[in-house]
Amino acid sequence: MASADLRKELECSICLSIYTDPVTLKCGHNFCRDCICRVLDTLEESGGFSCPECREEFQDRPALHRNVTLRNIVENLLPTQPDQEKSGVFCTHCIHTPVPAVISCLMCEASLCDDHLRVHSKSPEHVLCDLTTSLENRKCSVHKKILGYYCTEDSSCICVSCGLAGEHRGHQVETLDEASEKKKKKLRNVLQELMNEREEMEKRVQSLQERRRKVQGKADDETERVTVLFRNLRRRLGDLEKRVLSEISVQTKQSFLSLSDMIQQLEIKKEELSRKMEDIEKLCNRTDPLTVLQESDTGDLCDTEDDEDRERRDKLLHDGGDLDVAGISHTLHTGLSDILQQTLGVSGVTDILLDVSTAGNHLHISDDRKTVSTSLHQNRPETPERFEYPQVMSSQRFSGRHYWEVDVGGSDLWRVGMCYPSIDRRGEQSRIGYNKKSWGLGRWGDNWYSVRHDIKEIRVVGNVSSNRVGIYLDYEAGRISFYELCDPIRHLHTFTTTFTEPLHVGLRVGKGCMKITGGESNMRNLPRDW
Repeated sequence: MASADLRKELECSICLSIYTDPVTLKCGHNFCRDCICRVLDTLEESGGFSCPECREEFQDRPALHRNVTLRNIVENLLPTQPDQEKSGVFCTHCIHTPVPAVISCLMCEASLCDDHLRVHSKSPEHVLCDLTTSLENRKCSVHKKILGYYCTEDSSCICVSCGLAGEHRGHQVETLDEASEKKKKKLRNVLQELMNEREEMEKRVQSLQERRRKVQGKADDETERVTVLFRNLRRRLGDLEKRVLSEISVQTKQSFLSLSDMIQQLEIKKEELSRKMEDIEKLCNRTDPLTVLQESDTGDLCDTEDDEDRERRDKLLHDGGDLDVAGISHTLHTGLSDILQQTLGVSGVTDILLDVSTAGNHLHISDDRKTVSTSLHQNRPETPERFEYPQVMSSQRFSGRHYWEVDVGGSDLWRVGMCYPSIDRRGEQSRIGYNKKSWGLGRWGDNWYSVRHDIKEIRVVGNVSSNRVGIYLDYEAGRISFYELCDPIRHLHTFTTTFTEPLHVGLRVGKGCMKITGGESNMRNLPRDW
């Protein structure tokens, strides 16, 4: 009872908990420092201060004086109070006022406060233990004796009677302390494994966070690159717009001058004709025949334009003073092409010509050097440049950015890609994709599509239904990309590396034919993978 009364005296009337850093107002009432500060802060907004306990008003914000004596009482006399109450276990025998218990007795199945502990039996059968609300769980449900042993065969806690005469007779039995230590050892091993797993998880999280930072960095760089790109595009397009509009304005002025000159000439001609018409009408109105016949310069009056003059005038009226729309379009298209090439580095679809001197002797190259097909032996001279296998390279070497397309519908066995000029021309290692000097996409089996480099093969996911493929080279970025030209265009694979030599187009035909085609419209619709 005294403990409960003391606790009540040490409670803050604001938070209803034991004082924390108690302070005193002028009126003598005590509060936790944080509690009264919050109240005074709230009252300050209303312009007046008062004590939450007695409502005494203060003209100014009251000073807070630390109550050292009260603080010492809280710290020294009630150190266990919070923990005891936090446990939620109260003395079994204090029925009028709940008093926190400090210990439990297994024999009595009761919890005791300090006062009842002093008068509690000291006999050995009264086993005292830490506070618990489930005292019945600490006794055998059959023999009502304290659980003091552990049956390892049945994994259960038992009393002494269970082991001597009960259902656990003859079983391997350990004391609770022994069994507890063994279980703790296992749990420590599990704990160590979990700690190791958590460390591994932390490493993975750090790795993913680092990857996320890199992705963000790349995104920031790409955002900056695209922003600069479009800024340059807008500037160049603005300059081109001014140039084209200026050309239209200049041509318009020139046309107006030409048309004005022609109009002036025709007006003069019209006045001259009007004058002749007036003179002729006057002459026709004369009644004296002699005067009509003797009138001078009648020949000039009767002169009219001949057919040649009329044709020249009609041509001038038809062709003169018009805008050169074709020239304006040429300026526009040329300017757009220059912007595309200078800003994006793409000049458009690349024209590919095949090099007959590299073609294997079982390949036929068309006259336009764009179609390759299998054939009988061609009896071409064996030179170091010629492939042993049915392969052929392009005449041109490529760097920068280029795009081209190949129609593979005429062959079931083919490979298309790029290679260095130093690729071998003999042996298995000379095949496209079977060495470090070439990269290729091909079909080499029943609907089996794959990409190859350095012998390593990666199968293309999904079926390839189109008979045309597109290839995009970005030399500086180290990328060769392959596309299926279906609707919509599908990105198949991109090789990424650092190129060390210029590249040639490489084609391999096992059966049938392949043809290099155009594809400017498709180039604009490529799903960008870079």
